[in-house]
Amino acid sequence: MDEMIEKLCRISLSLFRHNFFGIFHGSISARMELSKFLINKREAIFDEMSVDDFTLLRHTRDYRWKEASLDSEIHSSIYQNIPDAKFIAYTMPPSTTAYSLDNDYIVPKDYFGRRLYPNLHVYNPKSFDDWYERADVEIVRAMDERQTDVLVVRGYGVYAYAREINELAKKFALIENSCKILQLSKM
Repeated sequence: MDEMIEKLCRISLSLFRHNFFGIFHGSISARMELSKFLINKREAIFDEMSVDDFTLLRHTRDYRWKEASLDSEIHSSIYQNIPDAKFIAYTMPPSTTAYSLDNDYIVPKDYFGRRLYPNLHVYNPKSFDDWYERADVEIVRAMDERQTDVLVVRGYGVYAYAREINELAKKFALIENSCKILQLSKM
């Protein structure tokens, strides 16, 4: 488990340095067994993560859920419904989030973005008033319906899953870079 935590800490620092995580904003997890996953705690500071910043959860709620990330229910739902998910993260990359406010799709014009995500749908949650009560079901449903490993939620951020942790980080970086290029090309 310590090796997995080291991987999560390393990727968390990288995502923080690229402004994808805020100091207390975001979530990252790893499936440990079929019914267990490791996730950051609510008060985790993403640029200095350690063993103490993670908790091991089962899909059935117990006392540990109180200290776990607010996104734990969403991560649990993805792990239970998408067998390919080994790592999950929620980030709020600024260019992607800003681009999502006025666009229903992200259609990259750059080579790498177009190659991996030629037409990425932006999910509209419609209301943020009850978002956390709906998010765990709606995120999984949208990923499943669109057969995608990435979901950009309008004005909220990006959820993604991957089999390898480095691939997870690459997805966020690639989409963020594509959105920066799209915004720059409009200037």
